[in-house]
Amino acid sequence: MRIVIKYGGSSVATLEKIEKIANYIKGLKEKIEEIVVVVSAMGKTTDELLKKAAYFGESLNKREIDMLISTGEQQSIALLSLALNAIGCEAISYTGYQIGLKTEGNYGDSEILEINKDFLEKKLKEKKVIIVAGFQGVNEFGDITTLGRGGSDTTAVALAGVLGCECKIYTDVDGVYTEDPRKNKEAKKIEKISYDKMEEMSRNGAKVLETKAVKIGKKYRVPIYVGESLGNENGTYIID
Repeated sequence: MRIVIKYGGSSVATLEKIEKIANYIKGLKEKIEEIVVVVSAMGKTTDELLKKAAYFGESLNKREIDMLISTGEQQSIALLSLALNAIGCEAISYTGYQIGLKTEGNYGDSEILEINKDFLEKKLKEKKVIIVAGFQGVNEFGDITTLGRGGSDTTAVALAGVLGCECKIYTDVDGVYTEDPRKNKEAKKIEKISYDKMEEMSRNGAKVLETKAVKIGKKYRVPIYVGESLGNENGTYIID
């Protein structure tokens, strides 16, 4: 059995949170043999990096912006790998480039072309937890590119599609609601939702899951679960 799990920036915002996630994954490894974890940058790291870049002006080189903001995810994957190995759970981290995640399109909003499935299959056989930097890939020129808002979701769902397994996206919300529960207390959580309905909601501004990720999920029929990080398993399933 295998699974792809994704943790958003708020879920890995502190070292203490990363440590808790590591303990959770170690326990999960006893039940699921092959685990791939995708992580975002810690907390507001990406915003902080963009603020630093803005010091030099407004019309900045987009290639260099992608080079800069991709470093946030690299910190997260290395720290989570260190946390897992420290508690006796073998893990190894990889960038988008290292797993052969090839992209096309514009810097800052690239599309995934392909992922090196053979590389992943080979590494999964080594029984280590594989930790992948979300949000990033490499284009035909060998440049690091980023996938746009919610890009780590897109990375995770694409990986699940390639590996033929479920994708669980853990974030700071406990599922998909009919409306934003922070704005309307009458909003109800949805237990199951179709790809088409979720895509429509994403296009209309629902920030729980990026449209690109939903489209890939639909294309490869990936069961996508959205729920609260380290919470109960009463989230939302996005399915056919």
